[in-house]
Formats: sequence, C-alpha cells, structure tokens
Amino acid sequence: MPWSNQGGNDGGWQGGGGNRGPWGQGPSGQQPPNLEDIIKKGQERFKDVIPGGSGGKIGLVIILLVIVTAWLLSGFYKVETTEQGVVLTFGKWTDTTQPGLNYHWPYPIQSVLTPQVTKVNSIEVGFRATRSGGQTPVEAESLMLTGDENIVDIGFTVLWKIKDAGKYLFNVNDPDQTIKAVAESAMREVIGRTELQAAITEGRLLVETEMRERLQQVLDEYGTGVEITQVQLKSADPPSQVIAAFRDVQAAEADKERVQNEALSYANDIVPRARGQAQQVRLQAEGYKQQVIAEAEGEAARFISIYDEYAKAPYVTRQRIYLETLEEVFSGKQKIIIDGGTGGSGVVPYLPLNELQKGASKQ
Repeated sequence: MPWSNQGGNDGGWQGGGGNRGPWGQGPSGQQPPNLEDIIKKGQERFKDVIPGGSGGKIGLVIILLVIVTAWLLSGFYKVETTEQGVVLTFGKWTDTTQPGLNYHWPYPIQSVLTPQVTKVNSIEVGFRATRSGGQTPVEAESLMLTGDENIVDIGFTVLWKIKDAGKYLFNVNDPDQTIKAVAESAMREVIGRTELQAAITEGRLLVETEMRERLQQVLDEYGTGVEITQVQLKSADPPSQVIAAFRDVQAAEADKERVQNEALSYANDIVPRARGQAQQVRLQAEGYKQQVIAEAEGEAARFISIYDEYAKAPYVTRQRIYLETLEEVFSGKQKIIIDGGTGGSGVVPYLPLNELQKGASKQ
C-alpha cells in the first residue's frame, strides 16, 4: 500500500501532508525512499556530530525512539458529534467508533473514515422538482396499479440518514440508487393493497406509514446501515389522461352523497314525528278504552244496584224509575199542562198554543 493513501482523518504521520509520505518526502505518486538508506544517512550524520562508535549507536536509538513515539501518537483521532468513525485495518472495515477521542493503530496498519451521520438526505421518486418550485412527473416511476385495479399517479419523497456508517460504506455499492429502487418497489407493494379512493384521499397517511415500515424492513435486510426518517406523498392523483373523467365521477359521487344526506335528514325529521303521532294515537286509544271500560263497569254496577232495589220493592222501584225517566225526558223542554178537571170536557176546540208559549217565555 502506498504511503500517500492515508485519507482525511486517519491519524497518519505528523507533518506528512495530505499527498506526501510519512517524512514529508516526495509527492504521493512517487516511490518513497528506502528506510534503510534513510537510517544509514542518519547514522553517518550523527557520527559526524558525535565522535566515537558508541555515541553513534546511542543517537540512532534515540532517533528511532522518537520516530516510534511520534508514529504511535499519530493514532489518536477525534470523532465529532455528527460523525461516526469507521476503522479500517489494512483497508478492511473492522470497527465503528462513536463521537469522542479514540485511538487506532497508526497508518499503514489502520486508518479511519468519519462520514456525517446526522445529515438528512432526500430522494425523489415519481417526480423531479424544478427550480421554479414545480414538479415534473416521471411516468415510468409514478404510475402504479391499485388494489381495485385502477391506475394512480404517485410522487413521493424519502428522507433518510446514516444509521451505521460501516454498513453504509461497505455493504452497498450505490446507497442512493439502492434506496430509490427499494422505495419504488415498496410503494408499489403498498399501493397494490390499497384502493384508489383511499390512496388519493383519507388513506394517504396510512400509505406513508406502511411504506416507511416496509422500506426500512427491506433496507435492514440488505444491511445498508440507513434509517428512513419519513416518507412524504407529494402527489396522488389519477393519470392525466383520465383525470377529467375521474373528476366527473367524483362530482357524481358528491351529488349522490348530498342527495343521500338530504334523504337521511328528511327521514330523521319525518320518522320521529310519525312515531310521536303513532304513540299519541295509541295513548288516546288506550284512554278511550279505559274510559269505555270504566263507563260500562259503572253502568253495570248501577244496573245491579237498581235490580237489587227492584227485587226488594218492585212496585215502588217501577214508579221511581218511571218518574225519573219522565223527568229526564221532559227536563229542559217547553211543556203545556191542561187540567182536565176545570174545563169540563177537557180541551176547547181552538186553543192559541203559540200565544201561550210566548206568554210562558216572557214569564
């Protein structure tokens, strides 16, 4: 592995620079100098400074210790609160670290990548947003078959962020394209179980919820390390070719519902009134029934009481009944009584009855 392949925050050699070797020698595209040659040159220069063979060996040891210490200290790295650390051992992902100060074996043994994990990304499916704020539909993605065998034009946005940086970087080759393909497939599955009317009206929230759950399930099975935060339906309409006819059907449905509501309102008004009237008639009939029964029972009791009296004194009872009947018949009537004892033969040949009646009425 070339010395220059150190990444951004991989804890490489101090002072090496972004595209230079561990000792700052040569650009990244050139072969670095041999380590033995560098050590020999250092020994020779140290010998020139410190005379004697033992002094040169001690100086070399000191230099090596400094280099090793600096190399080991370069393994410290910091992960920000918005990042995750992905540790690579000889280029292979071996560990994921959380925010804070961490340590790994210095380059070239280990290196680290620190991608952003709190940034929310969005993917558009079924449409493309324009600079003016409008939407351009993409029929190849947006036209879907509903559960009642209708076609609906769906446009939605998927919001996502990184949940596991290691899986995100190494398990999927193209995460954005993978999320988009899975999102389109999951939406077709959910719409395939939903009727057209529900998909474009009151069932939109349910579609979003089921879609997000299904999409997250599939992405977890793929090991993408992605978390779906939200699914937003931007549009859900019939295809543009039949939208006019669909609106006519909607208007007819609205008229049907209106008429049904009016009929229901009329029924709610007339039925209770009719029930009240029926109850009133039943109560009147019941009252009349009780009245007739009571009168009949009273008449029967009166007849029985009269009969009992009649049985005790038949003549007197007949006379009393006769007189009471005459009193009842003649009460309130105009009457002329002629005494047969004073007029000799009784009634004269002509009697001005009208005049007598007028005189009686004046008195």
